[in-house]
Amino acid sequence: MSSNNRFSFVDPAKSPVFYGYVILVIGTIGIYFSIPGQTIGVSVFTDPVKDALGLSRNQFSNAYMIGTICSSLVIGRAGIWFDKYGARYVAFFAAITLAVALMLCSWSVQMSEFVKTMLNLDTWLIPFVIMAALFFVLRFSGQGVLTMASRNVIMIWFDKNRGKVNAISSVAISFGFSSSPLWVNALIEGYSWQVTWQILATALVIFSLLILQFYKNKPEEHGLLPDGEILEDEEESIKIPAAKQYTAKEARETRAFWMYGLILAFNSFFITGLTFHVVSVFASEGFSKDDAISIFLPASVVAVTISLIFNFLSDYLHLKLYLYLMILGGIMASVGFLFLSSSFGIPLLIGGFGVLGGFFAVLNAIVWPRFFGRTHLGAITGKVMSFLILASALAPPIFSLCFSTFGSYRLLGYLGLVFLLFLSIASIRANNPQ
Repeated sequence: MSSNNRFSFVDPAKSPVFYGYVILVIGTIGIYFSIPGQTIGVSVFTDPVKDALGLSRNQFSNAYMIGTICSSLVIGRAGIWFDKYGARYVAFFAAITLAVALMLCSWSVQMSEFVKTMLNLDTWLIPFVIMAALFFVLRFSGQGVLTMASRNVIMIWFDKNRGKVNAISSVAISFGFSSSPLWVNALIEGYSWQVTWQILATALVIFSLLILQFYKNKPEEHGLLPDGEILEDEEESIKIPAAKQYTAKEARETRAFWMYGLILAFNSFFITGLTFHVVSVFASEGFSKDDAISIFLPASVVAVTISLIFNFLSDYLHLKLYLYLMILGGIMASVGFLFLSSSFGIPLLIGGFGVLGGFFAVLNAIVWPRFFGRTHLGAITGKVMSFLILASALAPPIFSLCFSTFGSYRLLGYLGLVFLLFLSIASIRANNPQ
Protein backbone atom coordinates (compact mmCIF):
# COMPACT_ATOMS: atom_id res chain seq x y z
CA MET A 1 0.00 0.00 0.00
CA SER A 2 1.30 3.47 -0.90
CA SER A 3 2.44 5.56 2.05
CA ASN A 4 0.12 8.26 0.72
CA ASN A 5 -2.83 5.93 1.28
CA ARG A 6 -1.72 4.25 4.51
CA PHE A 7 -4.53 3.29 6.95
CA SER A 8 -7.11 3.82 4.18
CA PHE A 9 -9.07 1.38 2.04
CA VAL A 10 -10.18 4.14 -0.33
CA ASP A 11 -8.30 4.54 -3.61
CA PRO A 12 -9.12 7.85 -5.38
CA ALA A 13 -7.85 6.50 -8.70
CA LYS A 14 -10.57 3.83 -8.67
CA SER A 15 -13.40 6.18 -7.74
CA PRO A 16 -16.31 6.08 -10.26
CA VAL A 17 -16.49 9.90 -10.06
CA PHE A 18 -13.67 12.40 -9.75
CA TYR A 19 -12.49 12.00 -6.15
CA GLY A 20 -12.32 15.76 -5.67
CA TYR A 21 -16.09 15.74 -5.20
CA VAL A 22 -15.69 13.26 -2.34
CA ILE A 23 -13.09 15.63 -0.89
CA LEU A 24 -15.58 18.49 -1.30
CA VAL A 25 -18.14 16.63 0.83
CA ILE A 26 -15.81 15.28 3.51
CA GLY A 27 -13.82 18.54 3.70
CA THR A 28 -17.00 20.55 4.18
CA ILE A 29 -18.05 18.17 6.94
CA GLY A 30 -14.59 18.65 8.45
CA ILE A 31 -15.11 22.42 8.64
CA TYR A 32 -18.51 21.78 10.19
CA PHE A 33 -16.89 19.56 12.84
CA SER A 34 -14.71 22.53 13.87
CA ILE A 35 -17.79 24.23 15.36
CA PRO A 36 -16.93 23.26 19.00
CA GLY A 37 -13.73 25.31 18.61
CA GLN A 38 -15.42 28.27 16.91
CA THR A 39 -16.90 31.29 18.70
CA ILE A 40 -20.39 30.26 17.62
CA GLY A 41 -19.88 26.84 19.24
CA VAL A 42 -18.31 28.11 22.48
CA SER A 43 -20.75 30.98 23.09
CA VAL A 44 -23.66 28.63 23.85
CA PHE A 45 -21.68 27.22 26.81
CA THR A 46 -20.74 30.61 28.29
CA ASP A 47 -23.46 31.04 30.91
CA PRO A 48 -23.66 27.50 32.36
CA VAL A 49 -19.87 27.00 32.38
CA LYS A 50 -18.94 30.36 33.94
CA ASP A 51 -21.58 29.88 36.64
CA ALA A 52 -20.35 26.35 37.42
CA LEU A 53 -16.75 27.59 37.68
CA GLY A 54 -17.62 30.69 39.69
CA LEU A 55 -16.27 33.10 37.08
CA SER A 56 -17.77 36.44 36.11
CA ARG A 57 -18.67 37.14 32.50
CA ASN A 58 -15.63 39.40 32.13
CA GLN A 59 -13.30 36.79 33.64
CA PHE A 60 -14.66 34.08 31.37
CA SER A 61 -14.42 36.36 28.31
CA ASN A 62 -10.85 37.33 29.18
CA ALA A 63 -9.85 33.67 29.52
CA TYR A 64 -11.32 33.11 26.06
CA MET A 65 -9.44 36.11 24.69
CA ILE A 66 -6.09 34.98 26.15
CA GLY A 67 -6.52 31.47 24.78
CA THR A 68 -7.44 32.85 21.35
CA ILE A 69 -4.50 35.26 21.19
CA CYS A 70 -2.08 32.49 22.19
CA SER A 71 -3.59 30.34 19.45
CA SER A 72 -2.99 33.06 16.85
CA LEU A 73 0.70 33.18 17.78
CA VAL A 74 1.35 29.51 16.96
CA ILE A 75 -1.17 28.71 14.22
CA GLY A 76 1.47 29.46 11.57
CA ARG A 77 3.35 26.35 12.69
CA ALA A 78 0.30 24.24 11.82
CA GLY A 79 0.46 25.58 8.28
CA ILE A 80 4.03 24.29 7.99
CA TRP A 81 2.85 20.90 9.29
CA PHE A 82 0.16 20.91 6.58
CA ASP A 83 2.74 21.39 3.84
CA LYS A 84 5.08 18.77 5.33
CA TYR A 85 2.70 16.01 6.40
CA GLY A 86 -0.43 16.69 4.34
CA ALA A 87 -4.08 17.29 5.12
CA ARG A 88 -4.86 13.72 6.26
CA TYR A 89 -2.57 13.54 9.26
CA VAL A 90 -2.87 17.20 10.23
CA ALA A 91 -6.68 17.10 10.18
CA PHE A 92 -6.70 13.71 11.97
CA PHE A 93 -4.56 14.91 14.87
CA ALA A 94 -6.46 18.22 15.01
CA ALA A 95 -9.75 16.33 15.40
CA ILE A 96 -8.28 14.07 18.10
CA THR A 97 -6.79 17.06 19.94
CA LEU A 98 -10.10 18.93 19.78
CA ALA A 99 -11.90 15.85 21.12
CA VAL A 100 -9.47 15.60 24.06
CA ALA A 101 -9.86 19.32 24.78
CA LEU A 102 -13.66 19.00 24.81
CA MET A 103 -13.47 16.05 27.19
CA LEU A 104 -11.23 18.04 29.52
CA CYS A 105 -13.63 20.99 29.29
CA SER A 106 -16.43 18.72 30.49
CA TRP A 107 -14.30 17.97 33.58
CA SER A 108 -13.21 21.58 34.14
CA VAL A 109 -15.13 21.96 37.42
CA GLN A 110 -13.59 18.79 38.87
CA MET A 111 -10.15 19.88 37.64
CA SER A 112 -10.58 23.29 39.26
CA GLU A 113 -11.71 21.83 42.59
CA PHE A 114 -8.84 19.33 42.56
CA VAL A 115 -6.23 22.06 42.02
CA LYS A 116 -7.82 24.24 44.70
CA THR A 117 -7.65 21.35 47.15
CA MET A 118 -4.05 20.50 46.25
CA LEU A 119 -2.90 24.11 46.63
CA ASN A 120 -5.23 24.87 49.53
CA LEU A 121 -6.38 28.00 47.71
CA ASP A 122 -9.87 29.23 46.91
CA THR A 123 -9.40 31.79 44.15
CA TRP A 124 -10.97 32.55 40.78
CA LEU A 125 -7.51 32.49 39.20
CA ILE A 126 -7.44 28.68 39.19
CA PRO A 127 -10.53 28.11 36.99
CA PHE A 128 -9.48 31.17 34.97
CA VAL A 129 -6.07 29.70 34.12
CA ILE A 130 -7.57 26.26 33.43
CA MET A 131 -10.14 27.68 31.01
CA ALA A 132 -7.57 29.93 29.29
CA ALA A 133 -5.41 26.85 28.65
CA LEU A 134 -8.37 24.82 27.41
CA PHE A 135 -9.55 27.65 25.18
CA PHE A 136 -6.08 27.81 23.67
CA VAL A 137 -6.29 24.13 22.68
CA LEU A 138 -9.91 24.49 21.49
CA ARG A 139 -9.17 27.50 19.31
CA PHE A 140 -5.89 26.16 17.97
CA SER A 141 -7.19 22.72 17.01
CA GLY A 142 -10.75 23.69 16.04
CA GLN A 143 -10.94 27.19 14.61
CA GLY A 144 -7.32 27.00 13.47
CA VAL A 145 -5.95 23.65 12.32
CA LEU A 146 -9.03 21.56 11.50
CA THR A 147 -10.66 24.46 9.62
CA MET A 148 -7.49 25.30 7.70
CA ALA A 149 -6.69 21.71 6.75
CA SER A 150 -10.27 20.96 5.65
CA ARG A 151 -10.62 24.12 3.57
CA ASN A 152 -7.18 23.77 1.98
CA VAL A 153 -7.64 20.13 0.99
CA ILE A 154 -10.75 21.11 -0.99
CA MET A 155 -8.90 23.92 -2.76
CA ILE A 156 -5.95 21.63 -3.61
CA TRP A 157 -8.18 19.17 -5.49
CA PHE A 158 -9.60 21.86 -7.78
CA ASP A 159 -8.18 24.59 -10.00
CA LYS A 160 -10.44 25.75 -12.84
CA ASN A 161 -13.57 24.80 -10.86
CA ARG A 162 -12.32 26.11 -7.52
CA GLY A 163 -14.91 28.88 -7.34
CA LYS A 164 -17.83 26.59 -8.12
CA VAL A 165 -16.96 24.00 -5.47
CA ASN A 166 -16.26 26.73 -2.92
CA ALA A 167 -19.74 28.10 -3.60
CA ILE A 168 -21.26 24.74 -2.69
CA SER A 169 -19.07 24.36 0.38
CA SER A 170 -19.63 27.93 1.60
CA VAL A 171 -23.42 27.74 1.38
CA ALA A 172 -23.49 24.39 3.19
CA ILE A 173 -21.19 25.71 5.92
CA SER A 174 -23.22 28.93 6.31
CA PHE A 175 -26.43 27.03 6.94
CA GLY A 176 -24.64 24.51 9.16
CA PHE A 177 -22.97 27.14 11.32
CA SER A 178 -26.09 29.30 11.64
CA SER A 179 -28.15 26.33 12.85
CA SER A 180 -25.54 24.98 15.26
CA PRO A 181 -26.46 27.10 18.33
CA LEU A 182 -29.98 25.64 18.20
CA TRP A 183 -29.01 21.97 18.35
CA VAL A 184 -26.09 22.55 20.73
CA ASN A 185 -28.41 24.43 23.10
CA ALA A 186 -30.96 21.62 22.80
CA LEU A 187 -28.28 19.11 23.84
CA ILE A 188 -27.27 21.27 26.80
CA GLU A 189 -30.87 21.60 27.99
CA GLY A 190 -31.51 17.90 27.49
CA TYR A 191 -28.31 16.39 28.88
CA SER A 192 -26.25 19.18 30.63
CA TRP A 193 -23.26 21.09 29.32
CA GLN A 194 -20.80 18.44 30.55
CA VAL A 195 -22.47 15.61 28.65
CA THR A 196 -22.89 17.78 25.56
CA TRP A 197 -19.14 18.39 25.40
CA GLN A 198 -18.58 14.65 25.85
CA ILE A 199 -21.01 13.87 23.01
CA LEU A 200 -19.18 16.30 20.74
CA ALA A 201 -15.83 14.77 21.74
CA THR A 202 -17.08 11.27 20.87
CA ALA A 203 -18.38 12.48 17.50
CA LEU A 204 -14.98 14.01 16.72
CA VAL A 205 -13.17 10.75 17.53
CA ILE A 206 -15.48 8.91 15.12
CA PHE A 207 -14.97 11.59 12.46
CA SER A 208 -11.18 11.39 12.88
CA LEU A 209 -11.39 7.79 11.60
CA LEU A 210 -13.30 9.03 8.56
CA ILE A 211 -10.55 11.59 7.99
CA LEU A 212 -7.98 8.80 7.77
CA GLN A 213 -10.15 6.98 5.26
CA PHE A 214 -11.32 9.77 2.98
CA TYR A 215 -8.97 12.78 3.25
CA LYS A 216 -6.34 12.63 0.47
CA ASN A 217 -3.54 15.16 0.31
CA LYS A 218 -3.07 15.86 -3.39
CA PRO A 219 -4.57 14.44 -6.61
CA GLU A 220 -1.04 13.97 -8.05
CA GLU A 221 -0.28 11.38 -5.36
CA HIS A 222 -3.00 9.18 -6.85
CA GLY A 223 -2.35 9.63 -10.57
CA LEU A 224 -4.81 12.49 -10.96
CA LEU A 225 -4.80 16.23 -11.62
CA PRO A 226 -7.08 18.95 -10.17
CA ASP A 227 -10.59 19.03 -11.69
CA GLY A 228 -10.39 15.37 -12.76
CA GLU A 229 -7.79 15.14 -15.50
CA ILE A 230 -5.83 11.88 -15.68
CA LEU A 231 -2.03 11.83 -15.67
CA GLU A 232 -0.62 9.99 -18.70
CA ASP A 233 2.89 9.25 -17.43
CA GLU A 234 5.07 9.60 -14.37
CA GLU A 235 6.79 12.73 -15.65
CA GLU A 236 3.50 14.59 -15.61
CA SER A 237 3.00 13.69 -11.95
CA ILE A 238 5.59 16.20 -10.89
CA LYS A 239 3.95 19.04 -12.79
CA ILE A 240 1.88 21.55 -10.85
CA PRO A 241 -0.59 23.73 -12.77
CA ALA A 242 0.32 27.07 -11.12
CA ALA A 243 3.02 29.05 -12.95
CA LYS A 244 5.01 29.62 -9.76
CA GLN A 245 4.80 28.03 -6.33
CA TYR A 246 5.47 30.84 -3.84
CA THR A 247 6.97 30.09 -0.43
CA ALA A 248 5.41 31.80 2.58
CA LYS A 249 8.32 34.24 2.69
CA GLU A 250 7.94 35.11 -0.99
CA ALA A 251 4.17 35.53 -0.57
CA ARG A 252 4.67 37.94 2.33
CA GLU A 253 6.87 40.09 0.10
CA THR A 254 3.96 40.78 -2.28
CA ARG A 255 1.52 43.64 -1.84
CA ALA A 256 -1.40 41.35 -2.66
CA PHE A 257 -0.72 39.11 0.37
CA TRP A 258 -1.02 42.04 2.78
CA MET A 259 -3.96 43.82 1.17
CA TYR A 260 -6.12 40.71 0.93
CA GLY A 261 -5.00 39.56 4.37
CA LEU A 262 -5.82 42.94 5.94
CA ILE A 263 -9.33 43.17 4.49
CA LEU A 264 -10.05 39.64 5.73
CA ALA A 265 -8.68 40.62 9.16
CA PHE A 266 -10.89 43.74 9.13
CA ASN A 267 -13.88 41.49 8.50
CA SER A 268 -12.94 39.25 11.45
CA PHE A 269 -12.43 42.26 13.72
CA PHE A 270 -15.60 44.14 12.79
CA ILE A 271 -17.95 41.16 12.60
CA THR A 272 -16.68 39.61 15.86
CA GLY A 273 -16.76 42.90 17.77
CA LEU A 274 -20.23 43.80 16.55
CA THR A 275 -21.61 40.31 17.16
CA PHE A 276 -20.12 40.15 20.66
CA HIS A 277 -21.53 43.57 21.69
CA VAL A 278 -24.51 43.85 19.36
CA VAL A 279 -27.11 44.35 22.13
CA SER A 280 -25.01 47.07 23.79
CA VAL A 281 -24.23 48.75 20.45
CA PHE A 282 -27.92 49.01 19.58
CA ALA A 283 -28.92 49.99 23.14
CA SER A 284 -26.47 52.90 23.00
CA GLU A 285 -28.45 54.23 20.03
CA GLY A 286 -31.86 53.65 21.66
CA PHE A 287 -32.79 50.27 20.17
CA SER A 288 -34.09 47.16 21.93
CA LYS A 289 -32.48 43.72 22.17
CA ASP A 290 -34.95 42.36 19.60
CA ASP A 291 -33.92 45.09 17.15
CA ALA A 292 -30.27 44.18 17.66
CA ILE A 293 -30.70 40.45 17.11
CA SER A 294 -32.96 40.96 14.10
CA ILE A 295 -30.06 42.12 11.88
CA PHE A 296 -28.46 38.68 11.69
CA LEU A 297 -31.02 36.86 9.54
CA PRO A 298 -31.17 39.39 6.68
CA ALA A 299 -27.38 39.86 6.86
CA SER A 300 -26.97 36.07 6.55
CA VAL A 301 -29.26 36.01 3.51
CA VAL A 302 -27.15 38.74 1.86
CA ALA A 303 -23.91 36.92 2.75
CA VAL A 304 -25.06 33.55 1.40
CA THR A 305 -26.38 35.17 -1.80
CA ILE A 306 -23.13 37.10 -2.37
CA SER A 307 -21.04 34.00 -1.63
CA LEU A 308 -23.04 31.78 -3.97
CA ILE A 309 -23.03 34.18 -6.93
CA PHE A 310 -19.48 35.46 -6.70
CA ASN A 311 -17.93 32.07 -5.93
CA PHE A 312 -19.29 30.82 -9.26
CA LEU A 313 -18.13 33.96 -11.06
CA SER A 314 -14.67 33.85 -9.47
CA ASP A 315 -13.53 31.32 -12.07
CA TYR A 316 -13.99 34.02 -14.71
CA LEU A 317 -13.39 37.39 -12.95
CA HIS A 318 -10.33 39.14 -11.51
CA LEU A 319 -10.17 38.90 -7.72
CA LYS A 320 -9.11 42.54 -7.37
CA LEU A 321 -12.72 43.44 -8.24
CA TYR A 322 -13.78 41.28 -5.30
CA LEU A 323 -11.25 43.02 -3.07
CA TYR A 324 -12.74 46.43 -3.83
CA LEU A 325 -16.31 45.17 -3.49
CA MET A 326 -15.39 43.81 -0.05
CA ILE A 327 -13.84 47.18 0.87
CA LEU A 328 -17.09 48.81 -0.31
CA GLY A 329 -19.01 46.43 1.97
CA GLY A 330 -16.79 47.50 4.87
CA ILE A 331 -17.48 51.18 4.09
CA MET A 332 -21.23 50.51 4.00
CA ALA A 333 -21.05 48.72 7.35
CA SER A 334 -18.92 51.46 8.94
CA VAL A 335 -21.25 54.25 7.75
CA GLY A 336 -24.28 52.30 8.94
CA PHE A 337 -22.53 51.74 12.27
CA LEU A 338 -21.89 55.50 12.59
CA PHE A 339 -25.44 56.56 11.67
CA LEU A 340 -27.28 53.66 13.28
CA SER A 341 -30.08 55.83 14.65
CA SER A 342 -30.89 57.34 11.24
CA SER A 343 -33.35 55.88 8.76
CA PHE A 344 -30.61 54.49 6.52
CA GLY A 345 -28.28 53.27 9.29
CA ILE A 346 -29.64 49.76 9.90
CA PRO A 347 -30.14 48.88 6.18
CA LEU A 348 -26.57 50.02 5.43
CA LEU A 349 -25.21 48.04 8.37
CA ILE A 350 -27.10 44.90 7.33
CA GLY A 351 -26.01 45.27 3.70
CA GLY A 352 -22.38 45.92 4.61
CA PHE A 353 -22.39 43.11 7.16
CA GLY A 354 -23.67 40.70 4.52
CA VAL A 355 -21.30 41.90 1.77
CA LEU A 356 -18.30 41.52 4.08
CA GLY A 357 -19.32 38.02 5.11
CA GLY A 358 -20.12 36.93 1.55
CA PHE A 359 -16.82 38.05 0.05
CA PHE A 360 -14.88 36.73 3.04
CA ALA A 361 -16.15 33.23 2.19
CA VAL A 362 -14.92 33.68 -1.39
CA LEU A 363 -11.55 35.37 -0.94
CA ASN A 364 -10.33 33.46 2.12
CA ALA A 365 -10.56 30.19 0.19
CA ILE A 366 -9.74 31.12 -3.40
CA VAL A 367 -7.16 33.91 -3.40
CA TRP A 368 -4.25 32.02 -1.79
CA PRO A 369 -3.99 28.99 -4.13
CA ARG A 370 -4.71 31.15 -7.19
CA PHE A 371 -2.12 33.79 -6.33
CA PHE A 372 0.61 31.69 -4.70
CA GLY A 373 0.12 28.07 -5.83
CA ARG A 374 -0.55 24.92 -3.84
CA THR A 375 2.88 23.68 -2.73
CA HIS A 376 3.21 25.98 0.29
CA LEU A 377 -0.50 26.64 0.78
CA GLY A 378 -0.45 25.53 4.42
CA ALA A 379 2.31 27.92 5.50
CA ILE A 380 0.68 30.82 3.63
CA THR A 381 -2.85 30.25 4.91
CA GLY A 382 -1.48 29.53 8.39
CA LYS A 383 -0.01 33.03 8.48
CA VAL A 384 -3.27 34.53 7.23
CA MET A 385 -5.19 32.51 9.82
CA SER A 386 -3.03 34.04 12.56
CA PHE A 387 -4.18 37.52 11.43
CA LEU A 388 -7.82 36.48 11.50
CA ILE A 389 -7.67 34.80 14.90
CA LEU A 390 -5.77 37.72 16.45
CA ALA A 391 -8.25 40.24 15.02
CA SER A 392 -11.22 38.25 16.35
CA ALA A 393 -9.57 37.99 19.77
CA LEU A 394 -8.83 41.72 20.07
CA ALA A 395 -12.22 42.94 18.82
CA PRO A 396 -14.41 42.35 21.91
CA PRO A 397 -12.07 44.08 24.43
CA ILE A 398 -11.37 47.00 22.05
CA PHE A 399 -15.09 47.54 21.45
CA SER A 400 -15.65 47.38 25.22
CA LEU A 401 -12.76 49.79 25.93
CA CYS A 402 -14.09 52.28 23.39
CA PHE A 403 -17.54 52.29 24.98
CA SER A 404 -16.28 52.50 28.58
CA THR A 405 -13.90 55.35 27.69
CA PHE A 406 -16.05 57.46 25.37
CA GLY A 407 -19.58 56.30 26.22
CA SER A 408 -20.15 55.41 22.56
CA TYR A 409 -18.95 52.97 19.92
CA ARG A 410 -18.84 55.57 17.12
CA LEU A 411 -15.07 56.10 17.25
CA LEU A 412 -14.68 52.56 15.86
CA GLY A 413 -16.77 53.55 12.83
CA TYR A 414 -14.48 56.48 12.07
CA LEU A 415 -11.36 54.35 12.56
CA GLY A 416 -12.85 51.71 10.28
CA LEU A 417 -13.39 54.28 7.50
CA VAL A 418 -9.82 55.56 7.82
CA PHE A 419 -8.46 52.01 7.63
CA LEU A 420 -10.61 51.17 4.61
CA LEU A 421 -9.53 54.38 2.84
CA PHE A 422 -5.93 53.32 3.36
CA LEU A 423 -6.68 49.83 1.99
CA SER A 424 -8.48 51.20 -1.07
CA ILE A 425 -5.45 53.33 -2.01
CA ALA A 426 -2.81 50.74 -1.13
CA SER A 427 -4.66 48.01 -3.07
CA ILE A 428 -4.40 49.78 -6.43
CA ARG A 429 -1.24 47.79 -7.16
CA ALA A 430 -2.29 44.61 -5.32
CA ASN A 431 -2.25 42.51 -8.47
CA ASN A 432 -2.17 38.74 -8.84
CA PRO A 433 1.59 37.91 -8.66
CA GLN A 434 1.09 35.08 -11.14
